[in-house]
Amino acid sequence: MNHLVFLLLLTSVCFFTRSEVVDNFSKCKEFFLNNAPPVFKPPAGVSVVPICQCLWDDKGQPIYLYATLYSTTWKIPVYSAYVYNRSKSIGRCDAWYIEPQLDVHYTTEKCMRSKGHENNIGTNQALNSDYENSGYDKGHLYPVLHTNNHLSMLATSTLTNAAPQKSTFNRNAWLRHEKAVIEDLKSCDKEAYVVTGVVPDKKKVKMNNKVYVSKYYWRATCCLKGGQYIGKGYYGPDEQDKVQELTTEELNKKLQEFYKVKSPISIFPAQISLKLNRKRERPS
Repeated sequence: MNHLVFLLLLTSVCFFTRSEVVDNFSKCKEFFLNNAPPVFKPPAGVSVVPICQCLWDDKGQPIYLYATLYSTTWKIPVYSAYVYNRSKSIGRCDAWYIEPQLDVHYTTEKCMRSKGHENNIGTNQALNSDYENSGYDKGHLYPVLHTNNHLSMLATSTLTNAAPQKSTFNRNAWLRHEKAVIEDLKSCDKEAYVVTGVVPDKKKVKMNNKVYVSKYYWRATCCLKGGQYIGKGYYGPDEQDKVQELTTEELNKKLQEFYKVKSPISIFPAQISLKLNRKRERPS
């Protein structure tokens, strides 16, 4: 009965959100190009978990909206993957949620929700309290600007889809970049596949001595245009606090360098990344 009352209260604020911590992305693979998640092997000692981000429908069934690979070591997401459709003006509801399953392994509750009073919540994930007086913004990976419906907008406001981001970068260069991506993807024949991620700054003091702040944010896009794949890669901030554009294959190599891993990284399926790179190299 108490659980039902809690659901009704939370639903009255915005909507009841649910995220499922899973062994792999099989339940939400449609958010990856060709159903293939990025090839990413985390550095030694870094733990990651796949999350299928979703909402309940009116029949009690999950509506999956995007996918996140979350690091319980860094307490920030490695990336979020989503399908971009032509965006339209969506309001926002910043009711930030946490995922109980990341910390309370014995819980039968599989729903993302506001922080309760259980012990150990926050052991494997960031909390709102970690951001208080930190000087950092909660930087969305899947941004509200790239959603085109109310449910997707609500589902982006989870701390498993955010990382500490410098406010000057978040509200200026990165915001302009998010708007520019919308314009760029207008040329796509249909939907576009987007993966946005974070590289932690391992040399900085962690936020609240716990949550790694971001050193770089990155994004890769891919879609069909005229029957051929087109795509771009981005990362920032650079030395001038701006966003750099590059090919997806160049971004793969940059990320391997940034994360300091030996295994190659491939955001999109290797054969498609190669096509995108060759297309970029052709003389105009």
